[in-house]
Amino acid sequence: MSPSLTSDTRVSGEHVREAVAHCTETLSGVPADRWGVPAGDVEWTCWETLEHLADDLLTYALRFGLADPMGVPRVPLRLSRDRPEGPENVVFGDPAAGPDGLLTVVEACGGLLAAAVDGADPATLAPHVFGASDPEGFAAMGVVETLVHTYDIARGVRRDGTPPEDLSRRALVRLFPDVPVAGSASATLLWATGRTDTPERPRRTDWRWYGAPRGAR
Repeated sequence: MSPSLTSDTRVSGEHVREAVAHCTETLSGVPADRWGVPAGDVEWTCWETLEHLADDLLTYALRFGLADPMGVPRVPLRLSRDRPEGPENVVFGDPAAGPDGLLTVVEACGGLLAAAVDGADPATLAPHVFGASDPEGFAAMGVVETLVHTYDIARGVRRDGTPPEDLSRRALVRLFPDVPVAGSASATLLWATGRTDTPERPRRTDWRWYGAPRGAR
């Protein structure tokens, strides 16, 4: 069946914070020597993937610090990589602070996004590669990025990174209106973002979300 709109499925800064809390609870205490392995099927290491997540959360938040978000395609911060095959970021963790220090960076960036989307005019639009979206859409994007990359990293460090059901449902309703829920919302979200497959659903190799405001679909 398709995700239901009969119950409250809005996404706000509260849900960004819940997703980040899931991330920190899942990954806290992982020994430092595990963070150099690939994050599931991602080409980056677990450490690099967590830095990428922090980068996503921060750069989403920065869009709503502008007086006219749609007038600036990208906040022009300098991008760099730690290695040629790694992610291109503006955010990097201090290795001396260890993995839990990097989780603190993620928590801070997630908190900035939560505050930014809750404080913005709900009708404000900001640019994204998949099309302009409103604060609720960017909150949902932050939730998806956090849930799926936590899942990726958890695979690498041998933790259970199954996304929370309620957050998965909200993300699916807001960003994946084309994807019917089959089984649990968490399993459907992982399939929708190309992480898993089932006998009925081959793994997606080309996927996207739809961030347009609800009324514009």
